[in-house]
Formats: sequence, C-alpha cells, structure tokens
Amino acid sequence: MRSVIGSRIRRNGGDGYGNDLVAALAGKVVGQDKAVQAIVPYVQMFQAGLAPEGRPVGVFLLLGPTGTGKTRTVEALASVVHGNEKNVLKIDCGEYQMEHEVAKLIGAPPGYLGHRETQPMLTQAKLNAVTSEKCGLSLLLLDEIEKAASSMGRLLLGVLDKAALRLGDNNTVNFERTMIFMTSNLGAAEMMRVLRPEFGFEALAGSRTEALPALEKIGMQAVRKKFPPEFVNRLDLVLTYRPLDRESMEAILEQQLAALQAHINQRLAARAFPVEITDAAREFLLAKGTSVQFGARELKRTIHRQLIQPISAMVANGLVEPGEPVVADAGEDPDRLVLTTDPALRPRRPRAA
Repeated sequence: MRSVIGSRIRRNGGDGYGNDLVAALAGKVVGQDKAVQAIVPYVQMFQAGLAPEGRPVGVFLLLGPTGTGKTRTVEALASVVHGNEKNVLKIDCGEYQMEHEVAKLIGAPPGYLGHRETQPMLTQAKLNAVTSEKCGLSLLLLDEIEKAASSMGRLLLGVLDKAALRLGDNNTVNFERTMIFMTSNLGAAEMMRVLRPEFGFEALAGSRTEALPALEKIGMQAVRKKFPPEFVNRLDLVLTYRPLDRESMEAILEQQLAALQAHINQRLAARAFPVEITDAAREFLLAKGTSVQFGARELKRTIHRQLIQPISAMVANGLVEPGEPVVADAGEDPDRLVLTTDPALRPRRPRAA
C-alpha cells in the first residue's frame, strides 16, 4: 500500500489567534504540547493588549536534547503570528564566545575604534523588521545561550528586567513588544545518560513520559550552575523539551515528506511530479532516522540521503517525466530505498494527430 506524500498529516484547525493558537502551534511543533501550552498565554496577553509594561512580553529558556524542537518552536510561532517563519531576529550565541565579541551586539561607542564600522546586532530597526502587518510582536531568539561569554548574561539583565538596552551610540532599544527565547543544551549530556541506555522506538516510548521530571531536574540544576540567580530570576519560564516518541516521529516524517513535495512543486513548476512512499519505505525512513541523540534532525538527514539526493539524480539524468510518479519502496538492500518511475500511473497523453 502506498499513498501520496502529505496525505497522512493530521490537520489542526485554527488561524493562530485566540483559542486556535494552541492548535495552530501544536500542528507545527510535534510532541511538545506542554511547552506550546505554556507559551501561548503570553502571546494572547500581547494580542489582548494586557502584556506587562516595562518588561518583555515573555522571557523563556528552552532546554532539552538536540533535535526536539526548541528552535522550531520559535519559527513555528513566527509562522503563526506573522505568516512567515523567517520573522525572527536570531542571534547565534556561538559567535560571541569571547568577551570582546559581545560588544558587537550593541556597537562601539563614539570615539572608540570601529564605531562607524561596527553595526550593532540588537537595534530597534532590526526588532521592528521582524514584525508584520498581522502582528506587532517581535521574536528574538538567542540560540545556544550557554556558549556566549559571561558578559552577555550581564548585558541581558537590563533587557530581561526593564526591556531596555542602551547601544554604543546612546540610543535605547525597547523590548516591551518582544518575546525573548533562549535555547540551550545545558545538561544535555546528563539527559542522554537518562535516555540512553537503549535506542529505538521501544526505548523512546518508555522514556518519553517517565523521564521528563528527571530531565527537568537535570536541566534546572545545570541552569543554576551556569547562570547567576539574578539572571535565572528574570526568566518567566524554563521549559524542558521531552524526547520524541514514535507517534511524534511519524508526524514529523509526514511533515518532512509534505515539505519535500511542496519543494518539488515550487521549484520544478510545470516539470513537477508526485512522489509516492510505500508503507515499507516509511518504516525504513523511521528506522534509519530515529535517534535519541540527534532527535528529528537525524530523520531530516535520512530523508535528504534516501530521497532528495536520489530523486535529484533521476531528474538530472532525465529519468522522470513531468507528472510521472516516482515511487519509493524498501528493497533487498537494507541501506537504501529503491526509487522507480511507475509507467502504470503515468498520465495518459492524447495521441498526436
């Protein structure tokens, strides 16, 4: 049995506002309902005009193993409230590991070397640029915050407390209409020891619920060890993302396959074709792409190797006609899928007169 890509995705209703916001986000962030439900009230406070004055709309620290959807949550929220997941001001904290590099965030003050050449990363213009006509909420993502120099934490104290940041040129950035998300892998090694001792769907299914309290405890211990109390006290929520179970991985697989089909349709236009995946091929992708260590990222890499690259080779060699289905199935080789065109499903073309 086989089905066209994307046909199995569960569709959650909602336009992303009011009571539909949870459903809209849950449809994009798989397996993290607790985190989604915790973030939504802050968005609704902003939409209602009841967000607190003199501080950011919300400040969140997202913990958990890699590949569980921390960054995806912020992108999904941008997609829901702005219509575009790129409406996020992202700061890669790995680029600010040295103390002097943190100055790039605010720019050099007048009279200092590099004042005109160094453009600050956190400006009011850049925050405003990630809003939209639909919503005036800015989303700031500080990715892998634990990698930044300690001076970044001190710099952020004023932002988290009073929603204000003074730049090197003495201009002030206002964060009152901003939600601040920080992602971190703090405690990830200890979390892996809780999740590890076995791999596979059975281990995931058994650990997903039972291990969460232990993961939260590990995460909070690591946070308190890394950051000073005055920093931790300014966080609205510390959310620990749980490992993904089989049902979640199946849903993510369908999302990824649907995205692949949409990519083919968009990029090839009139030369596009449907890709069909058998049940055996789905099981193959799930088995190869399930990883406690790397989460959903391993599934994405597996789809890239097993589908995107072979399909690209077929197209480049002229082996696929426009509209002709490409069928992916499991074969005798345990390490790769078999991709073929199916003449029986080829659209009938009228004979030339």
